[in-house]
Amino acid sequence: MIKVLIVDDSPLLRAVLKAVLEQAGDIEVVGAAKDPYEARDMIKALQPDVLTLDIEMPKMNGLSFLKNLMRLRPMPVVMLSTLTQKGSPETLEALEVGAVDFIAKPMSNVAEQLEAYADVLYQKIRTASRARVRPFKADKQLGAKPAIASDAKYQARSVMAIGASTGGTEALREVLTKLPSNSPPVVITQHIPPVFSSSFAMRMDKCCEVSVKEAQDGDELGIGKVFIAPGDKHLLIVQKGTKLVCQLNDGEKVNRHKPAVDVLFDSLIPIAKNVHAALLTGMGSDGAQGLLRLKDAGASTFAQDEASCVVWGMPRAAVELDAASKVVSLDAMAKALLHSASR
Repeated sequence: MIKVLIVDDSPLLRAVLKAVLEQAGDIEVVGAAKDPYEARDMIKALQPDVLTLDIEMPKMNGLSFLKNLMRLRPMPVVMLSTLTQKGSPETLEALEVGAVDFIAKPMSNVAEQLEAYADVLYQKIRTASRARVRPFKADKQLGAKPAIASDAKYQARSVMAIGASTGGTEALREVLTKLPSNSPPVVITQHIPPVFSSSFAMRMDKCCEVSVKEAQDGDELGIGKVFIAPGDKHLLIVQKGTKLVCQLNDGEKVNRHKPAVDVLFDSLIPIAKNVHAALLTGMGSDGAQGLLRLKDAGASTFAQDEASCVVWGMPRAAVELDAASKVVSLDAMAKALLHSASR
């Protein structure tokens, strides 16, 4: 059984969340705290496996509590807040601090809406219970020195492609902040809700030497440019004349995801010999088959290693398929991709 402690100032939400979670069969709600101070004592007494944590609470907000928790007693946390529906910077900051994932708290008809996305909630709790969490360091730097000197030369028409899911926003930050301004173009599919993809791209653009933006139809790939798939569209890369451009697709989910990593990877098969692709942390197997098809077509392929993943699901699936030419730690991933693309 996965032991869960709920931390939320709403008595109604605490009660409904408890009822919904306990329908899962493998989840036990061991307690419900109305504020961080009560939660602190309950964590010591009940030893939960996972915490659900609201951001907006009295006495101490959830973000401040999360920072203290991840510094002193790191544990898996799933953020639950109305703020997440607006792509709030606070939620992205919570992921930076160490929260494993987040889910939007209903703003009305609480019981009905929680029932509607119960399966998503169960999956996030189960994933969090198996996640690797690390202590939060208050002096953590947003920026980083490029992995390779900015005067390095790269193969013409090289493209770096990255797929990620749970734990991916922080993994991507680790990679992107190490890219020099003359990096080959990068295209990314991260499993993330709409609005959040835009907020995440803007956040990354502020701390990277490369230019980062949410992809739009017709965006042209170029040196030092990074494009992130919108949270509700598949991202494909297509050739138009001599140019490679972004194309958005509003089709069905693939591997239960939209955007899907396999869709991005498959779109790159016609230019596979110029592609350097990586699969980072995430639950499930999206991207593994696409990575294998890219490798078979001549691409250089990489998977993040187990030790540095929050969730070793997608990279593990790739490794088991022999889809990755190399298995690389997260801190070495930027350098591996750049070296692969260099001449």
